[in-house]
Amino acid sequence: MEPGPDGVVLTHGASSNARAPLLVALAEAFSATGLTVARYDLPFRQARPTGPPSPGGAARDREGLRGAVQSMRALVSGRAFLGGHSYGGRQASILAADQPGLADAILLLSYPLHPPGRAAQLRTAHFGDLRTPMLFVHGSADPFGSLDELESARGLIPARTALLPVDGAGHDLLRGRRRAGAEVAEQIATAFLEFSGKDGGRARA
Repeated sequence: MEPGPDGVVLTHGASSNARAPLLVALAEAFSATGLTVARYDLPFRQARPTGPPSPGGAARDREGLRGAVQSMRALVSGRAFLGGHSYGGRQASILAADQPGLADAILLLSYPLHPPGRAAQLRTAHFGDLRTPMLFVHGSADPFGSLDELESARGLIPARTALLPVDGAGHDLLRGRRRAGAEVAEQIATAFLEFSGKDGGRARA
């Protein structure tokens, strides 16, 4: 299949890999719209098949993501998007804060706003530096942050943002609704493409 004019790089969370059901379903949904899709294993997962990332390796994971987006941009003639689940999304957002022109829009799936049960330990220090449009997708039962908490955190971001809530979903966005995985993925893909728009995703809707 010929590459589509736009492309998206999708990456995974701390306990998963690029073969995670959510990423596979999303890749299929995006591909159906004509996007070129790459599911990317972060460097920590390339180094070992199991186990969480180490705090000292986060910069290396972001460097890997940067290279993946640059490779996608070289492959397609249009826009390059970046999407990440949980830890992958957090690293994508930190990368975007440091390099605002790297991706044209960011898809943050289940952003880990704080550790479960520790609402005071917010992971928002870089939010004020974000200039890339970002769509958050978040389950109403996610222990890493409530929908209300995420709405408040979005107020810290000067870039254009939006929130797509997934009613009843937990942190994996598919828990308890595996049979609806394709439906959820299609909903996310449609919302992200509408959010990014035809203008590169940089103008306020």
